[in-house]
Parts: sequence; structure tokens; C-alpha cells
Amino acid sequence: MVYGFVMAWNRHLAAFAALNGAMAVAVGAFAAHGAGPQIKTLLTTGASYQLAHAVLGVVCAVLAPGLRLAGVAGWLATTGGLIFCLALAFLGLLSLPALGAVAPIGGVLMIAGWLVLAFCGLRASPAA
Repeated sequence: MVYGFVMAWNRHLAAFAALNGAMAVAVGAFAAHGAGPQIKTLLTTGASYQLAHAVLGVVCAVLAPGLRLAGVAGWLATTGGLIFCLALAFLGLLSLPALGAVAPIGGVLMIAGWLVLAFCGLRASPAA
């Protein structure tokens, strides 16, 4: 209960976003303390994008009950952040250059999440 009312939110999206946040912190810590110099940049970039989009996912999870498209935006953003981070991590750690082509998929999903959220914010109907 928050300020006298029960807070509704998309629990599955919130959990997925929180797991993304935990993974981002772990990847960032490994980048800072255990990765070689060539891999460090890839891991740091992936972790920072993943963490930012995990936070966006939690915000969208809170907005989702009142704004249906916010849930869509959250799933797009968090899934994109996960794909982007994993692609960069596997690219650096396993030297799989083919995964360089997967990272843009994550980027497109993250951008789509932001655009859907912007559309949701501009809609007049609160049930958007």
C-alpha cells in the first residue's frame, strides 16, 4: 500500500527489469575489475545501456496498469537492453564477430521502447 492506495503494476515486467539491472551491475563490475582492456569498453557500454533500460522497464511496469502501451514500451526497452548487452559481452568474451550483427537488434528494440513510450505520453486517452 502506497499513500493509502494499493499500488498496481506489471509484476512480470518489474521482475524482468530488476534481473536486467542486477545483470548490468554484475557485467559492469566484471568490466571494472576482471576484464582485459580490449573487452572492458564493450562490457562497460553494454552494461550502461542495459542498466538504463532496466530502470526504464521498472518505470513502465509502474505505469502499465493505467497506460497499456507503457507495458509494451517496457518490454521492448528491457529486452533490447538485454540483447544489446549480451551481444557485446559475447562479442568481447568469446570473440564471436557474428554477434556484432545482433547488437543493432537490441538497439532497435531500445529505440522502439522509447518511441512507444513517447507515443503513449502524447495520447489523450489514459487507457492508451
